[in-house]
Amino acid sequence: MSVAGVIVDRQGRALLVQRRDNGHWEPPGGVLEPGETIPDALQREVLEETGIKIALPATLTGVYKNMTRLIIAMVFRCEAIDGDLTTGDETRALRWATRDEVADLVDEAYAIRVLDALDAVSPPAVRAHDGVKLI
Repeated sequence: MSVAGVIVDRQGRALLVQRRDNGHWEPPGGVLEPGETIPDALQREVLEETGIKIALPATLTGVYKNMTRLIIAMVFRCEAIDGDLTTGDETRALRWATRDEVADLVDEAYAIRVLDALDAVSPPAVRAHDGVKLI
């Protein structure tokens, strides 16, 4: 199980991180640690990768299954409440991206997570992918 947080600014842009391990752009997030709650993991991962503390509760905007790696990801639209943007051990760069920039920068399987969070419809989206493309 993993979580990701899409922080949205006043201009409607989403905060993306560029991963150090593969150079890909995606929303900040990662795998839950043993004994960790979903909200605690979300807040920890976003803080570690961006330097930003988010408000809880956050709004669930989608559930995604990587059919190849069998990982379920829960994605939340988040509000920044404190902190300064900074890279972490796992992040090479940070950037605010518009909807069009998300579509250009991010693999489809991760771009849809950001776009679903920007749209924040109810009920949340439920989607499957192969690690790159939607299925």
